[in-house]
Amino acid sequence: MKRIFLGASVLALTASMAMAQSTHINIGDQLEPPHLDPTAGAAGAIDNVVYANIYEGLTRFSADGDVIAGLAESWDISEDGLTYTFNLRSGVKYHDGSDMTASDVVYSLNRARAEDSTNAQKGLFAGIADVTAADDTTVVVTLTSENGGFLFNMAWGDAIILNEGDDVEALKSQPNGTGAFTFTNWVQGDSINLARNENYWGTPAILETVTIKYISDPTAAFAAMMAGDIDAFPTFPAPENLPQFDADPRFTVIIGSTEGETILATNNKMPPFDNPLVRKALSHAIDRSAIIDGAMFGYGTPIGSHFAPHNPAYIDLTGESNYDPELARALLAEAGYPDGFTTTLKLPPPTYARRGGEIIAAQLRAVGIETEVTNLEWGSWLEEVFRGYDFGLTIVSHTEPMDFGVYADPEYYFQYDSAEYQALMEELTAETDPDRRIALMQDAQRMMAADDVNVYLFQLAKTGVANKNIVGLWENSPTQATDLTAVYWSE
Repeated sequence: MKRIFLGASVLALTASMAMAQSTHINIGDQLEPPHLDPTAGAAGAIDNVVYANIYEGLTRFSADGDVIAGLAESWDISEDGLTYTFNLRSGVKYHDGSDMTASDVVYSLNRARAEDSTNAQKGLFAGIADVTAADDTTVVVTLTSENGGFLFNMAWGDAIILNEGDDVEALKSQPNGTGAFTFTNWVQGDSINLARNENYWGTPAILETVTIKYISDPTAAFAAMMAGDIDAFPTFPAPENLPQFDADPRFTVIIGSTEGETILATNNKMPPFDNPLVRKALSHAIDRSAIIDGAMFGYGTPIGSHFAPHNPAYIDLTGESNYDPELARALLAEAGYPDGFTTTLKLPPPTYARRGGEIIAAQLRAVGIETEVTNLEWGSWLEEVFRGYDFGLTIVSHTEPMDFGVYADPEYYFQYDSAEYQALMEELTAETDPDRRIALMQDAQRMMAADDVNVYLFQLAKTGVANKNIVGLWENSPTQATDLTAVYWSE
């Protein structure tokens, strides 16, 4: 396909605009990443740039959510399930020209699981007992106990393989991966540019260059798409505009699913949210349908726990926290707050948070809870809320795949500390039988819902728009990524 595509481009040399269009794409995104090292930050905007494009792991997620081979072309698992032998691809080079070897894998996994690790998903590596290089293309990973989700864990963006010789601080602004695109430059506050990796070990990218343009304002995003300044906006920030795009023959509207559980998160260690009755009152004070309709223009699926509705193990628990403001007021009185209370509501930049926050503040006010609303940029949100625990309430979509395991970490930002849930996650990790794993996942959902850890709002829909001639964009988002490795122009 690549040879035919380039031949068509050569024939079109007299049409310079067509040539530029066929080899370059302008991608729109609302949220600019704080930096470009996915092993040192929790922001999904990082993976939106680097996942598969710049960095790769031992395994990876495909467009349909399957776990497939990445830098490891194959692997063997011992009969007891404790030893994984990864056979690495030969001839893989980093973008700086250095060879990727087993030593880099050992370094990357050990760094991620180290005591002083800054990896936002350190729990993915907690079950690793030892990592060794048998030779340059063979890595042996020994686990402390069986882990039915280990290959899944290795596909996360947090598990990418770094060059052992790199300065990790420099990677935040100058990433050096093994992927199909190389990093070119970053104009802070405006755009990031990528170029095709001509020395890629696998199927080369079809596009020669990519510009990811950051447009935070939904109105400006609409104008840029209509003017043709942006070719595709994989997650368009103004769902109210989608019918206009759908009616315009120049565009394709792409509606799919994501792993984004959108929640009203509570600080479980901060009074009054350390009181289960208060958290239950919150759950009954919120009308999910009004938020989906008002903030998302109908795009979104109500959820009753931190679990995606498209997953086979999903159970509908929305009835456990149905909208009932009278019950909410009664629960608040029972908890010792008959006149309500005041708390903070800190909102990150996404449209779902800012628009949803206005609706939620009004719904909480109706049961006596006043909110001091603060709009934060991502850097401030990560510092104050995610790392600093300085919040009462916040709204955020958790776009990592199957990430309900974070509820077993009492230091995670909402600080839920349940020995019962932690034991359940240990049992799930060690379980390999598919039916038994589903049963345990359903137990986890029931426990989250019963404890009202957070208020579960809706599953974020993937609402994208693109020029009709663009092929290869993901319809769904099985992980947070804008994978451009198979994207091309059909004309």
